[in-house]
Amino acid sequence: MHQPGTDEEAAVAPARAATLLAVVVCAAQFMVVLDISVVNVALPSMRSSLGFTDTGIAWVVNAYALVFAGLLLVGGRLADVFGRKRVFLTGLLVFTAASLVGGLAASPGWLIGARAVQGAGAAVLAPATLTILTTSFAEGPRRTKALAAWTALGLAGGTAGNLLGGVLTEVASWRATLLINLPIGVLVLVVAIGVIAPDRGPQTRVRLDVVGAVLVTCGLAAIAYGFGQAALRGWSGPATVSALAAGVGLVAVFVLVETRWVRVPLLPLSLLRIRSVAVGNVAMLLAGACLNPMWFFLALSMQDVLGYTPMQTGLAFLPHTLVTIAIGTQVTPWLMHQVEARVLIASGALLAGAGFGWQAQLGPDSTYLTGIFGPALLVGIGAGLLNTPLTAAVTAGVPAADAGAASGLMNTTKQVGAALGLAALITATADSVTGYDRAFWLIAAAMIAVAGIAVALPAHRDRR
Repeated sequence: MHQPGTDEEAAVAPARAATLLAVVVCAAQFMVVLDISVVNVALPSMRSSLGFTDTGIAWVVNAYALVFAGLLLVGGRLADVFGRKRVFLTGLLVFTAASLVGGLAASPGWLIGARAVQGAGAAVLAPATLTILTTSFAEGPRRTKALAAWTALGLAGGTAGNLLGGVLTEVASWRATLLINLPIGVLVLVVAIGVIAPDRGPQTRVRLDVVGAVLVTCGLAAIAYGFGQAALRGWSGPATVSALAAGVGLVAVFVLVETRWVRVPLLPLSLLRIRSVAVGNVAMLLAGACLNPMWFFLALSMQDVLGYTPMQTGLAFLPHTLVTIAIGTQVTPWLMHQVEARVLIASGALLAGAGFGWQAQLGPDSTYLTGIFGPALLVGIGAGLLNTPLTAAVTAGVPAADAGAASGLMNTTKQVGAALGLAALITATADSVTGYDRAFWLIAAAMIAVAGIAVALPAHRDRR
């Protein structure tokens, strides 16, 4: 029987459709990342409008984040089992519909439930976007450019979420932060139906590992919840310890089940025998622990140290985003044809580390140029240099049949790293100003470690 998903069956997008395909996939990824942060500025309005308690309002963020992190690995494998286009469209439909339901919420429980379903749709959609790119573009310049755009827009989503959330809440209402996904989602859905290659052959090669899916979903969700509790109540709190212990135990059982009793595992452990995948995901874990939490500490330091308003804070983030996108989409793809990927990753990490060291010098007397803009240039250039080659590394050499699993692993690694990094850095932040200093110094040290790990990546240059 013909088996879908093999290497020879990986679709190669024709040149005339390549740009539109990349735009559609990147737009979907942008929506996913945007919704992680777009509600942050709107939380006070949601609390007063729907009657949330002070502790309950945090679940508007946590419901999305926990379900998203917990289901990413499963979401990645779904594309291998049921077909990339089918899974992409399903995830996009669920995400968009949940956004509509959330925007119409009339009670706290209603909104939290919608955000959880949003997270589920995002967990299916995000790995599918990367899988479609890596299986539609052969390794080389075209894939590099597509990955550069995917990475840059993903990074831009975090900043855009804070800025867009503030604008929409002030101009319209908090509901607009969710309803904005409706026209974008419908447009992407309509275009995607026409530009994404159909799934080939009968999707009967493998069955979804349900036991593994339940174990890893519950385990990762418990770990993510434990990290969140550590940030709020410390690492020794009962909720933190019990959640982390349960999560680690479930993941350990998952690994045992996958290696001993499952014929077609949810996460093929053979992927970890590919050096670029194994080493790259370690670097991705540590980079995620640095680059994602930086937005949290930058936003607080701008407001607490420099006295910026939320709108000023959102605007102040623009240099980080614009520089990262410019370097990541225009400079890095060209450099990847000339320089080893591991050299770019290490160089970018060192530049970003220098930027974070500079950021640690922020004080009440700092100007925007010396306190924010200058460090932003170094961090933006560094992030733009390292993210695309790192994404390419963790997906290089992976069989097309396991592309979804590799994408899910990468996204999971990044999200777990972000949760771990934020919890660890918040714990290290004992007081306002000096605490931010310590956080940025620790991030700088971790970026130096990323540079060291990058050296262990296999030598590879994206040649024309």
